[in-house]
Amino acid sequence: MSILQPAVKKETQKVVIYTVVGVILMWIVLFLLRPAMPDKIVFDYTTILAGIIGGGVAVLNFFLMGISVQNIAATEDQDLAKKKMKTSYSQRMALQLIWVVIAIAAPCFYFVAGILPLLFPSLGIKLMAVIKK
Repeated sequence: MSILQPAVKKETQKVVIYTVVGVILMWIVLFLLRPAMPDKIVFDYTTILAGIIGGGVAVLNFFLMGISVQNIAATEDQDLAKKKMKTSYSQRMALQLIWVVIAIAAPCFYFVAGILPLLFPSLGIKLMAVIKK
């Protein structure tokens, strides 16, 4: 495996920040909404655990995408590059899908807190693009 490019490191660090902030904000919102909707919203160890693991899966997905793009950029064969990118995408989506199934099925996770963090990296990237304009 080649050395990790500085751009991949930098962008992954940003995604970690977006995801951590998003997970913390999610916890705060769930904590504040819990008294108003105790039958629908859960805030206990399952919420914390699901948020941590969901955030980890989200960051891992972005990091793996960065490594794939870095490696594909070094590929001169366009057909091979396209095939590698498609394979990478499929594998990363499978990883997220497996997590979603686990988050829903396993009683040790509050599924909402496990699934929402998967949206935080792209949300953070888009929000920062709007703010910088």
